[in-house]
Amino acid sequence: MQKDSLLQLLRAKDTVFTTNEVALLWGETDARLVRKRLYRYVKSGKLYPLRRGIYARIKDYDKYELATKIYTPAYISYETVLAKAGVIFQFYSQVFVASYLTREIIVDKQTYSFRKIKDSILTNPAGIESKDGYSIATPERALLDIIYHNKDYHFDHLGNIEWDSVLTILPIYGGNKRMEQLVNKYQKATQKGIM
Repeated sequence: MQKDSLLQLLRAKDTVFTTNEVALLWGETDARLVRKRLYRYVKSGKLYPLRRGIYARIKDYDKYELATKIYTPAYISYETVLAKAGVIFQFYSQVFVASYLTREIIVDKQTYSFRKIKDSILTNPAGIESKDGYSIATPERALLDIIYHNKDYHFDHLGNIEWDSVLTILPIYGGNKRMEQLVNKYQKATQKGIM
């Protein structure tokens, strides 16, 4: 049974697991037994401990997957998404995550910056894509997340933003007039070729 348990983990598509996810995968209700078995796999070098209750099956695990499992619910957003989309040119080594609290955590020499966002926004799936083992904001949703937190943010290039998508997602922020004005300003600037 134990060998089958390890094989289940090693064959899974996820690279990072929480203790609760492992218990569900194994169909095990005894949390103590799950922790004991995981401890043995870590001691034998078959799993890698990342943080209390979080393990990786390979050393080259997906950092985005880990980021969304430290605190849940959560999704990758903000500068991480916008830099990848070419909306901002500044390089950030940390991974930015929308969550229900604000924290900065270092795991395995990687910094994860969690920013608190209202629960009604956090749990709304508009503009959120599901990838292998994690959720990530579209550039349009990440843009709105930053505008929600910061009224004076500098964006380098908004030419790739789909404004129809921005306007579709905008209502989840609760009719925020300041955000609506900023979105309108950025959209007009983009249409004029300023940004």
